[in-house]
Amino acid sequence: MITVDTPQGQVRGRTGAGVTSFLGVPYAEAPFGPRRFQAPSPPPTWDGVRDALELGATVPKVGYRPPTSEILSEPVVPGDDCLNVNVFTPDVGGSAPVFVWIHGGAFVNGSNAIPTYDGSAFARDGVVAVVINYRLGVDGFASIDGAPANRGMLDQVAALEWVRDHIASYGGDPARVTIAGESAGAMSVGTLMSMPRAEGLFQRAILQSGAGHHVITAETAAKVSAALASGLGVEASIDGLDSVPVDALVDAQRELSDRITAEAPTGAWGELALNVMAFEPYIDGDVVPALPFSRISDGASAQVDVLIGTTSEEHAFFIVPAGIVPHLTEDYVKMVLAGYRADPSALDRYREQLPDASAGELMIAVMTDWFFRIPATRLVEARSGDAFVYEFTWRSSLFDGALGACHALEIPFVFDMLHKPETARITGPNPPQQVADQMHRAWVDFVRDGSPGWDRYGTDRAVMMFGNEPGVALDPRSATRAVWDGVR
Repeated sequence: MITVDTPQGQVRGRTGAGVTSFLGVPYAEAPFGPRRFQAPSPPPTWDGVRDALELGATVPKVGYRPPTSEILSEPVVPGDDCLNVNVFTPDVGGSAPVFVWIHGGAFVNGSNAIPTYDGSAFARDGVVAVVINYRLGVDGFASIDGAPANRGMLDQVAALEWVRDHIASYGGDPARVTIAGESAGAMSVGTLMSMPRAEGLFQRAILQSGAGHHVITAETAAKVSAALASGLGVEASIDGLDSVPVDALVDAQRELSDRITAEAPTGAWGELALNVMAFEPYIDGDVVPALPFSRISDGASAQVDVLIGTTSEEHAFFIVPAGIVPHLTEDYVKMVLAGYRADPSALDRYREQLPDASAGELMIAVMTDWFFRIPATRLVEARSGDAFVYEFTWRSSLFDGALGACHALEIPFVFDMLHKPETARITGPNPPQQVADQMHRAWVDFVRDGSPGWDRYGTDRAVMMFGNEPGVALDPRSATRAVWDGVR
């Protein structure tokens, strides 16, 4: 055990194998009661010593259904003090660079209690790791009359302000902060890069499977909230939604999301037909001033070092476990391309790139590009190639290999947590430690020095491929990238 003095009070952590962890440290008061649907409060303080030996509470969330629940861990820790951080440090008396992890989960799931988000390997290698919670779903992102917009993003800013003001007490350097995240976490990073309120709170950014395109308009957010409130028989206001028990509100959120997904092809939900995330950051003109990609194109965070990338077959995660891949046809894929406003004949480009692929595998490639790869490419292009780009190519053995290099597969490699039992749920047995060694080292080097060990994207479009045989490829998949010029 070890106790440190912090601006909040004394905090007791646990030391072992050269790493000290402090779990469940609150960066804001519990967001319930009079604080429900409000901006996060200043950090609480206390007298005496506060134990930080166990994981803190997780925020209200919908949870995953099968088959996703069989692949991803989604622990629930009861309690109200859910706006908390986990800190892993090599030396409480040091001044190490800081890695702040923002979890994914489509803005409705996830937490810092997920086992593969253990930051011990970063601390082992000289980096202070901070893993945060933030409000999700209705509490974090619904448009509510009388409530501040984008409360989940305000939570993330509050967590970064906590890092700025408190991390020195845990052995971190507040002037060397890297924010990082995967999926909704990476979309959050892209949004933070565009937000005036987040300026100066970080110097580097890592975006894994997310970039600067995934926000919705205020009009769409208001439509979603009105539908939610109507279904509950209340007003879309603080008083109206606060009158609904938390569990019932989460259930209503899930039911509405299911309805939106089912009705999306009819066009009834506008932009959500493509985005399919009903609760996510929205452009409110203040917290999120504009489309993050547009703000970044105009120079926001130009001074921030960026590492960004995707997995090779992101969308396999979303459709392979459901068993629909064998039933897809090329005509259906062409219909999807048309829905994305691309020329259906572009399927020929994908066929040339993947000559032996089934229609379902072509669908995975198309959806991976639209949702993940092209937004990442556009963010890098907006910075004139000034970013380090990677692609994770190692393929899971699950579903007879069909899961491939899917969404979220790279996370346990980045955290060097292949030994965690939960990892096998997405990798299959015996994932290669050498890939984790390479990828984790690149992330540590970027956090510490600003370079992961290969050249910036630049005019050559250099991309590091992480797999069994890692190496840099120049302008990979150029033909299918061109499909989206002027479209995405």
